[in-house]
Amino acid sequence: MTLRVAILGGYGNFGGYIARALASDPVIELVVCGRDGAKASSFASELRAANPARGAVDDIAEPDAALAAIAPDLVIHAVGPFQGQDYTVARAAITCGAHYCDLADARSFVAGIGELDEEARQAGVFAIAGASSVPCLTAAYLDRAAETMTIEDVDYGISAAQQTNRGLGTAAAILSYVGKPFTMLRDGAMRRVWGWQGIHSHAYPEIGRRWFGYCDIPDLDLFPQRYPELRSMRFAAGHEIAPLHWGTWLLSWGVRSGILPGLERWAGTLLRASFLFDPLGSDRSGFHLFVRGRDSVGRAVERRHWLIARQGHGPNIPCMPAILIARKLAAGEDIAPGARPCLDLITLDEYLAALEGLDITAIDE
Repeated sequence: MTLRVAILGGYGNFGGYIARALASDPVIELVVCGRDGAKASSFASELRAANPARGAVDDIAEPDAALAAIAPDLVIHAVGPFQGQDYTVARAAITCGAHYCDLADARSFVAGIGELDEEARQAGVFAIAGASSVPCLTAAYLDRAAETMTIEDVDYGISAAQQTNRGLGTAAAILSYVGKPFTMLRDGAMRRVWGWQGIHSHAYPEIGRRWFGYCDIPDLDLFPQRYPELRSMRFAAGHEIAPLHWGTWLLSWGVRSGILPGLERWAGTLLRASFLFDPLGSDRSGFHLFVRGRDSVGRAVERRHWLIARQGHGPNIPCMPAILIARKLAAGEDIAPGARPCLDLITLDEYLAALEGLDITAIDE
């Protein structure tokens, strides 16, 4: 028996990474889905999959008929941005009896997936939101730390490589909250911050100093409940090229002041403009996570973690949870039915092991 996996956005940036990673699995049959059937079929034919892959037309606005015709065992939703999306695709998957996971990084989308819990349980399937770096990888790091310490403060972020694939969905997702207010746990209370502000920098091993600004992610709702001793958290992201980062920061003030509307409407233009900076950058991206707290006898402790990705391999990192979920299902591993964020499914060891073979190094202190 093979596991039929339908990847929505399967010839796109993240969907393509997932499809290529799963293509060689002899117990997985891939269906590459997108709005352009010719592109989907062409990409599927190039995969040289262990089981012949095929393309299919599927629009996330009206997915029911297409998914019913495909009859997948698992639907992987990789069409962003998820900010502003509802659960149409997840419900269509549940209705046709398929498991579902997505790469959502939208705060309310991931945190609210539980509203589908009863529907998923009755259908005997799971619906997992946020099968990506946040909250899956970040929680895996914090769960490991929680084995030996209370978690009181966490400071973490992602710095993108300039010379790497950058999709319109990701750009639109980030721009949707640049200059806009949201809340973040600071000093024991949820306080208002603004997207891409709170500007700061960190010196990374190997790749040097990178700049960061606040980003709105699911962790900001999920982690204060998950780690009861947590008093402060800060998540941020940034461009590799400092002038590009500071330019986005200046635009955030335009949005915050009301001079500019939300930047997501110009996502395509701003994305194309960003490619002009490629000669100034590199193919190296980074992730950092610093966690502070107390050990079993009350002593202050700190752990520092980095991931350094080279050769443009950074975008593989957020794809790993969806890849691992598909592999677990294909191997016959039980994943409990119900709808929930992507927590408690993938351990840190599993996640890091899945990165082996890529030019990615994990550094711990």
